[in-house]
Amino acid sequence: MPKHYRPAGKKKEGNAARYITRSQAVKYLQVSLSLFRKLCILKGIFPREPKKKVKGNHHTYYHTKDILFLKHEPLLEKFREMRAYEKKIKKAVSKKNRDLAERLLTRKPSYTLDMLIRERYPKFIDALRDLDDCLSMVHLFAALPAVEREKIPVNRVHNCRRLGHEWQAYIARTHKLRKTFISVKGIYYQAEIDGQKITWLTPHALQQVLPDDVDYNIMLTFLEFYETLQAFVNFKLYHSINVKYPPILDPRLEALAADLYALSRYFDNKVSMTESTTTSFSESDVSKDQGKGPNYDESELRLAQLQQQLPSNEPGALMHLVQNAVETDEDDSETRECKTLFKDVKFFLSREVPRESLLFVIPAFGGSVSWDGEGAPFKETDQTITHQIVDRSTQGHKFLSREYVQPQWIYDCVNARILLPVEEYMVGRIPPPHLSPFVDNEAEGYVPEYAETIKRLQAAARNEVLPMPGVGKEDLDDPQNLLVEGVIDRAEAIEAATKKRKMSVLQKQYHDELKKELQSTQISTASDGNKESVSEHIDAGEDSLPDLSQISKDADSMSKIVMPRKKQKLLKAMEIGKERKQASVDRLKERKRKIEEGKKSGK
Repeated sequence: MPKHYRPAGKKKEGNAARYITRSQAVKYLQVSLSLFRKLCILKGIFPREPKKKVKGNHHTYYHTKDILFLKHEPLLEKFREMRAYEKKIKKAVSKKNRDLAERLLTRKPSYTLDMLIRERYPKFIDALRDLDDCLSMVHLFAALPAVEREKIPVNRVHNCRRLGHEWQAYIARTHKLRKTFISVKGIYYQAEIDGQKITWLTPHALQQVLPDDVDYNIMLTFLEFYETLQAFVNFKLYHSINVKYPPILDPRLEALAADLYALSRYFDNKVSMTESTTTSFSESDVSKDQGKGPNYDESELRLAQLQQQLPSNEPGALMHLVQNAVETDEDDSETRECKTLFKDVKFFLSREVPRESLLFVIPAFGGSVSWDGEGAPFKETDQTITHQIVDRSTQGHKFLSREYVQPQWIYDCVNARILLPVEEYMVGRIPPPHLSPFVDNEAEGYVPEYAETIKRLQAAARNEVLPMPGVGKEDLDDPQNLLVEGVIDRAEAIEAATKKRKMSVLQKQYHDELKKELQSTQISTASDGNKESVSEHIDAGEDSLPDLSQISKDADSMSKIVMPRKKQKLLKAMEIGKERKQASVDRLKERKRKIEEGKKSGK
């Protein structure tokens, strides 16, 4: 018998050893299929695609190491223990031993996912990178109705709503919101925290219909993990600005469904009172330090003040640190710009506008806002209101001291980072197109007309000069044109004209030298006495120059021939994608041309 002989079937190698089918994994772990799915979702284990599928193409494959991780997972033993405990309860109920069943129900074992969160996300930045789906799922279930047949309990919906409002309150307080876009699916938001861009989708505030072709058990398993992850992230974010978590809300505002405003009130509660206590604490500390003798530096005094200002048993006193903490942090230029966009603007929301979205967006950019209803900070008759957001053509009473605009004006101003003119957004008018800030118009090859208008308004706000439509960059750089437009004074125009004249002289001299060099090479090949033949020879030489476009085409075709077949297919797919993009751009231009022609014919 050879030394390395192994009987057939005793040891597997290659893909047969590295991968295992789902049915084999369920049999190996001795669990049900639903519990196996739940474990895979919680642990973050997903199916793999091996190069060679040993058992066939109709199977789902998992990595063997992942299944071994599941085998030694403490949560699996917890699930088995819970299953055995449920059998005890069922047995007591079947024997009609009601006291034992109730006693067993009160001591039913439970589990937490804290260790899984720490295992899957060892650093906070890892959790932020994986927060997009988490936020979208939490906001989705916050808008769903509680349906018992789909096992969506009321407390899960309320918990998702609370987590979403806590997240929005932090984003609004720290001014981390960057982009927003209203689509048919819902409202997209993008925030930036610690350099990570987080994008999520919130559904519209309408009655949600639950489709029948969705497995809600799987979604609820994802939600169970995402709720724990969101709570961890909110805890870390709140403590980063020296705020206790979870926040304690005003029950009156909570009953009025004004949770987001209650959170903002929670942030701003007792600021004036705590400022006076801060000064008293600092004065007493300084007097004590002066009486004792040794002098402490400013950082130690500030640390002592913070420790005294944050008692563990005073729930309403924790938010006074938020404003100071946020103000002392060094904000980047983008955050400072977002903080002052609606700085001197006061909004009032009518009943028909999306209140929750605007209560989140407006404070995130430095504005103050109120609404029509109980618990509002100020009423509609307040004379300091500058803008009223309405979405209906008729108004019962109008105030001359404020502007009446549609809700789209808020979102367009946020994306443009400037206060756009309100004439296009007046009540009763068709507003301009709502452009998506997530689309790069330059890369797509088509820039909408309103995007160019916004770009010019942004340049005017920054005191920049952009070329007008039909005017090139070289016309703008001409010092005489700049002098006429009043952009520069006469001395700068004279200096710029002199520089431009010198550059043109040097450029002409360079071209003349090139022509002489070309003529000398042509003359050396011809006779010295026949000038006409030399000129004809030069013209013929110019005519016989090769076509550069043809040379580039030949080089491209040659490079395609030498390419491997796989890269040729990839190049062909890229070319097809470019053609489709160009076709869509041409289609948009054709639509724009037809719309303009229709407007002209209508006039």
